[in-house]
Amino acid sequence: MTPFAQMQQCRLEPADRALLAAISRRLPRSSWSCFLVTPDTLRRWHRRLVAGAWTYPHRRPGRPPLDEHVQQLIVRLARENPRWGYQRIKGELLRLGVLVSATAIQATLRRHGLDPAPRRGSSGTWRAFLRQQAAGIVACDFFTVDTVWLKRLQVLVFIELDTRRVQLAGVTANPNGSWVTQQARNLLLALGEHGQQIRFLLRDRDAKFSRSFDDVFGAEAIQVLRTPVRAPRANAYAERWIRTVRAECLDWLLIVGRGHLERVLRVYVEHYNQHRPHRGLELRAPESPANPDPARTVEDREAVVRRRDLLGGLLHEYRRAA
Repeated sequence: MTPFAQMQQCRLEPADRALLAAISRRLPRSSWSCFLVTPDTLRRWHRRLVAGAWTYPHRRPGRPPLDEHVQQLIVRLARENPRWGYQRIKGELLRLGVLVSATAIQATLRRHGLDPAPRRGSSGTWRAFLRQQAAGIVACDFFTVDTVWLKRLQVLVFIELDTRRVQLAGVTANPNGSWVTQQARNLLLALGEHGQQIRFLLRDRDAKFSRSFDDVFGAEAIQVLRTPVRAPRANAYAERWIRTVRAECLDWLLIVGRGHLERVLRVYVEHYNQHRPHRGLELRAPESPANPDPARTVEDREAVVRRRDLLGGLLHEYRRAA
């Protein structure tokens, strides 16, 4: 490789350019030919060197930006409380020891795509409604099971949205109006024995739910909510339970007849209500007390764990020996 080619491949770093520019100010202009660059390049480097030496730190005009932690706290308060305005959020932050102006709160929410309070809280979705009113809602739904003799049976179940407690209404091959109405009466009697009151009954638009079925609840001042057309998520709690009982139980058994199906479902419903952990209840069963403190069970780790088989070993329940 020729020396000229090596000179073309020479690359100068910013520090090298600054050094050459400083040296050029000490040498006469007639001696600048010893550098590897042109005089115009040396002068441009020197101007950059002078500009960097006399440039002060730049700060954008206006107030300094809010701390990232404060911004996340503002967004959290707005999302968890959609009816809170800017002043309400400001007051809550002040109680937490954070002083922020309402204008800064407005700008922060706008950057995160959150509308003001009236529009921010106007979603009106079924999911939000069910969560807010869960303590007084019972959902119901039908599902079918085919026996080994290819006879189709209809099953009606009720589920309480707040506790996830399931009640098996009954099994029949002919769910006519009188049968469905009687199941509604049985549900109200069972709820009355437990001292529970409901305000809404959620059901789909299945024709099996007769007018007399709705009248039983209407007589008790319970409003019947019918889900929109082709909206399975509106009755998601009941639909999810039906999917669970199929996946964990019915898909693994051959059902002989109505009596057999009733016995199987009653065993599973008792297992579901009293033992099976539920994600929506912090891994507690609907009818079980709070889970034991892990710190209190350290001494019992060596205790014998006994297994209880249900439905011929299809379901297992584990408990520590007394």
